[in-house]
Amino acid sequence: MLHGNSATPRDFGRLGLARFLTDAVRRGTPPFVLAGAAGGRLSWQPSGKDDPQRMVREEVPTWCARRGFDSSRLAAWGWSTGGAGALLLAEAYPGWLRAVAAFSPAVRPGDAAFAGAKKLRGTPVGLWCGRQDNFLKDVRALARALPERPVRAEWADGRHNFGYWGTVIPDAFALLGAALTPPRTA
Repeated sequence: MLHGNSATPRDFGRLGLARFLTDAVRRGTPPFVLAGAAGGRLSWQPSGKDDPQRMVREEVPTWCARRGFDSSRLAAWGWSTGGAGALLLAEAYPGWLRAVAAFSPAVRPGDAAFAGAKKLRGTPVGLWCGRQDNFLKDVRALARALPERPVRAEWADGRHNFGYWGTVIPDAFALLGAALTPPRTA
């Protein structure tokens, strides 16, 4: 879970994310674990010795595994700068994530997310953005720039806030849960 600039992991409880996950599982989404870390104000991009992408790739899975969670199947979800960060993470490590869900990712044509979009080939990408969100035009442009159609691309009424994002979390969690489900063995 990659937060936007207006939040930190301390806000996750207040945002009701555990409730959303519980509701998703009750509706049939395969269960999964939400894990997040503080990305600071770097927009989830490396800067000097601080590398939030490396932290998410190396430290978060190790932390989860030490607590008994399966960290062999991973996906990324984020909103605003965290949505852009989830895309950048998948681009930095092609094939590492089973899916990416990005809410109103803070992207612009010509930025790093657009420049690396071709690296998302083979990674299921879900994009959601409110019609009243200032990033809508750019998120739609990113959807067109992807090497494959997004598995979800939803543009509904809403702004750049959790009022809107809360309406699309169930769809994103269904996407992530399905992507993280272990393959069936005979």
